Amino acid sequence: MKQYVLSMQQPDGPPPPPEILDPIMRDIGVVEQEMRDAGVWVFSGALQSPAHARVVRMRDGEPLTTDGPYVEGKEHVGGFTIIQAPDLDAALEWARKLAGAVALLPIEVREFQGGV
Repeated sequence: MKQYVLSMQQPDGPPPPPEILDPIMRDIGVVEQEMRDAGVWVFSGALQSPAHARVVRMRDGEPLTTDGPYVEGKEHVGGFTIIQAPDLDAALEWARKLAGAVALLPIEVREFQGGV
């Protein structure tokens, strides 16, 4: 089995109000339970906003830590799910289900390099 990361891309800014967000979170939970039941789910998590990010890089042989995201933009990775699937088509099918749960937010699908 190959492993894939399904990354949810979301716009910068405050989260939507509960009347919009709560049904989305419920629907994500339903898809994740379906993934668990199918034995493909490995791990998932939501990320803090990019404002909470820190970047560490080497400068003159010393680690330098800066506040904020590495790349600033109008969108960011808001969360991700790692799955095991036999091939890209199967991973894309799970991404379609997840995209249906999050409504208008895109889901990026990427295979991990190497094997499990």
